[in-house]
Amino acid sequence: MFNRLSRSLTTLVLCATAQAASAAYPDKPITLVVPWAAGGTTDILARTIGQQLSTSMGQPVLVENRAGASGNIGAGLVAKAKPDGYTVLIDTMTTLAVNPALMANMPFNASEDFTPIALVANVTNTMVVNPSVPAKTVREFIAYAKANPNKLAYASAGNGSTNHLAAEMFKRAAGIEMLHVPYKGGAPAVADTAGNQTQVLFSAGTQTLPHVKAGRLNLLAVTEPQRSVLLPDVPTVAETLPGFSMIVWYAVYGPAGMPRPLVERLNAEINKALAMPEVKARMDGIGVDAVQSTPEQLTATLRRDSERFA
Repeated sequence: MFNRLSRSLTTLVLCATAQAASAAYPDKPITLVVPWAAGGTTDILARTIGQQLSTSMGQPVLVENRAGASGNIGAGLVAKAKPDGYTVLIDTMTTLAVNPALMANMPFNASEDFTPIALVANVTNTMVVNPSVPAKTVREFIAYAKANPNKLAYASAGNGSTNHLAAEMFKRAAGIEMLHVPYKGGAPAVADTAGNQTQVLFSAGTQTLPHVKAGRLNLLAVTEPQRSVLLPDVPTVAETLPGFSMIVWYAVYGPAGMPRPLVERLNAEINKALAMPEVKARMDGIGVDAVQSTPEQLTATLRRDSERFA
């Protein structure tokens, strides 16, 4: 009986402590860790959301870029942080859903070392080529690649990134050979494709569409199963290669063990930020579909794609 009473008192104390902490939260700056180089899609989303959170939560939200190891360095820092809501991760799907299936020595357990907070965006993913490539359609590109095996190089944000996976899936479906050039983030990957150091890139419209509008890249297709409502005249890869699909999403996580009141507060603030008209207008302009979600919906999405890519 004494042990049961002791456990009950301990639970009450912990709950009271968590509630007190959440009532005062936040009382200092929040760090939003981006495990990729500055200028990439994750970085753009982080700075857009962070700016709104700074206003609504009354504390600075600092974006910290910690690139390397295909997202594992930055994610690993968050996994080891205190679960107090002051260090959180914003990341593309691959670090937690794909890396565990690709890498033998992960610095964290993707399913146990993080607290899902919010699914924030689905991003229109594009297939673009440098204008030096004599192809205006996916079919023409495949024909050119088959006639010139390994002459074309594709860029990626690193091994295991969505750029890498999409290109490898495309290679297999099309029966072609291309060289892989990995970078430490999406920004240098798109810059070198625009500069013709590499010729092909599968990447988010947040990064590619400004170069397409400027004539530095040619847009061949989007990688989702259906045409984008933001780019209705652009075909899908699947219209040439039936069954091809790469859907790219981004989400926010905290370290494992975050108190539920902090998770709910951050989830509500993030959803509110994404619903603001000025944020939605900016997201639409760069091919981003902002998402309203619960932590449970993010958990289900992560589990689904972890099983799919494994």
